[in-house]
Amino acid sequence: MKTLSLLASIALASTAFAELRVPASTAYLDPDPNGAKVTKEGISGWTNPQITVSWFGEIKTPGMLDASVALHLPPGTNSRWRLTVGTQAREAQATGKGQPVTVKFGTFHIPNAGYVKFQLTSLNPKDKPAGDLDALVLDGTATQGAHFNLDPRRNAASVHLKYETPANGEVALFYNEVTAVTDPVATYYMACGFARGYFGMQVNSPTERRIIFSVWDSGSGQTAKNRTDVSDENRVKLLAKGENVVASDFGNEGTGGHSHLVYNWKTGQPQKFVVTAKAEGDHTDYTGYWFQPEQHVWKLIASFRAPRDGKWLRGLYSFSENFGGSNGHLQRKALFGPQWIRLADGKWQEITEASFSHDGTGKENRLDRFMGVESGRFFLSNGGFVPGSTKYGDKFTRPASGHPPEIQLPTVTSN
Repeated sequence: MKTLSLLASIALASTAFAELRVPASTAYLDPDPNGAKVTKEGISGWTNPQITVSWFGEIKTPGMLDASVALHLPPGTNSRWRLTVGTQAREAQATGKGQPVTVKFGTFHIPNAGYVKFQLTSLNPKDKPAGDLDALVLDGTATQGAHFNLDPRRNAASVHLKYETPANGEVALFYNEVTAVTDPVATYYMACGFARGYFGMQVNSPTERRIIFSVWDSGSGQTAKNRTDVSDENRVKLLAKGENVVASDFGNEGTGGHSHLVYNWKTGQPQKFVVTAKAEGDHTDYTGYWFQPEQHVWKLIASFRAPRDGKWLRGLYSFSENFGGSNGHLQRKALFGPQWIRLADGKWQEITEASFSHDGTGKENRLDRFMGVESGRFFLSNGGFVPGSTKYGDKFTRPASGHPPEIQLPTVTSN
């Protein structure tokens, strides 16, 4: 009898699945990411029925899911919701009793492995609280191996392309193009990254976009948050800036000289970037140029003198960054290339190989990040909860274009 009892216990254990609790702090609000308050504690202030709350997760084992939402409701308050999972929808309602409430929506069938969206909609009249959300709670066979981001940081992973350059080559110029395929707000597509700075294009708001060029300070400026903590001999100096370019300091991620031009670059239109280096003694002058598509001319963005350097361009890379997490569920995708370098002796060399890397978020929390080759160029994709995940360090080769760019850069006059 004891043996039978033990076998029965093992059988029951094998059919039981651990409850999966996905914090509300990891959810996204649409269409307005500021339509309610999202904190590490959860979601509060949800009174607009036009705002939906969505979680995303990768289901690896098709099967059944029992779905509930844990929340708080004021005593005596009635509230109604709809939970949509894939193409299936269930409705539920509850009354607040002064303690946490678990709202059960029943069982959903997940027919295929892949990313699944769990969308919660309020069925209340406008301005009536829908409750303060704690978590999406899942149970059932489909929780086996399921992957959700459980960290309150909702940003998509940052992803990078690292380019190989000649070991002993004096790289004086780096040319790259970026074509945005999708570009939500809080996106930075960086074209020309190097050991001392970065140069690319950013979506700052629904109505403003920028071309940005920055160079890091030396010494403690590589790690400082506030530039007032950096000695004068370690600070980069602005030598010149282009028309309508704003130049200032930057901090919080190291410190340095920042410059930007407000320009509403277009989705699908290649943006061309060049950064040059002039090494002299113990310093290097780094200059960023951008090609104005409508005027068909190269424009100076800025030129900075970096102290304690005296080296040429090195550590070349590009990246895609989602710098605001409230819309980290939206896909960011851009094409990069062709890439060319010009050595100090004037010789051009095309870059056709790049390796993939990602930040810490991409290690475990957000696996929707990958690269590849498309239309003869490298591409980076991050966010969107779309299929695809590239291994850190994987290398890709794009077809060579064989034709160096024709570049006529303007003369730089120091301010």
